[in-house]
Amino acid sequence: MVGRKLVEALVARGEVSGKPVERLTLADIVEPAAPAGFAGKVSTVATDLSDDGVAAGLVAERPDLIFHLAAIVSGEAEADFEKGYRINLDGTRELLEAIRLEGKRAPYKPKLVFTSSIAVYGEPLPAIIGDTHHHTPLTSYGTQKAIGELLLADYSRRGFLDGIGIRLPTIVIRPGRPNKAASGFFSNILREPLSGIEAILPVDDSVRHWFASPRAAVGFLLHAAELDTSALGSKRSLTMPGLSATVGEEIEALRRFAGENAVKLIRRQPDEAIIKMVGGWPQNFDASRAISLGFKAETSFDEIVRAHVEDELGGVLPA
Repeated sequence: MVGRKLVEALVARGEVSGKPVERLTLADIVEPAAPAGFAGKVSTVATDLSDDGVAAGLVAERPDLIFHLAAIVSGEAEADFEKGYRINLDGTRELLEAIRLEGKRAPYKPKLVFTSSIAVYGEPLPAIIGDTHHHTPLTSYGTQKAIGELLLADYSRRGFLDGIGIRLPTIVIRPGRPNKAASGFFSNILREPLSGIEAILPVDDSVRHWFASPRAAVGFLLHAAELDTSALGSKRSLTMPGLSATVGEEIEALRRFAGENAVKLIRRQPDEAIIKMVGGWPQNFDASRAISLGFKAETSFDEIVRAHVEDELGGVLPA
């Protein structure tokens, strides 16, 4: 979803850092749709980055800029240990190695933007987490992302690529259908009621978390692509700005936009597995480093709901 929106933004802009976007290679497990209105060359590939030779084949085209979003989400990575490590770790290592080996053949040093996650942090946690806090993931997904950050820093240090990792907040409101992310309910309890559909809430209203919209996530990626990474030093990954809010505050924003009837579509159904997982997640961050480098996000849940209504519902709530 974020990748699709990123491609749309790239096509609309037509340039990155003043250089025209002349070619797009889009790779996903299901063949992506070619973007409308793009005058350059587009290649769409249905593939698995962790399969032998796939990353090398993609890198052989020597793209100047690579956005690495390929991953399976938290709940699925926790449920399927082998798949999580194959996709989230082995796929990342395959890509980094493909870049390194292509550079051995002839000089090549692309910019690589890696999407990490706040899941690299887990209890024990301070009330507000800074960028210098140690990685203490409590899920396989968070562990895989933490390893990816270390690899990105080392391959950048060695000069094989110019890497930047952005730790994304939980992205809400995600359009489309629910996925296997353990955090999916944060979107479901807004998206479904806004469309007149019942949604399940598996945790208490007091649960607090760190959020940003899909619109903000695309902005993070584009800004990272244009950022001079010399400002990062050896610390190549940074936590993106976001909004610390409770489930109850989400629901109040829904009430302001769609009224009491929408709120009544939220059905509380506690799920002990999700409650346990969410209980170890971070709740609030000091993102001053990212903010000082120009990254921006929403500052209220009303802004997040408004972005969804504008981007996904044409600016109009269903009757």
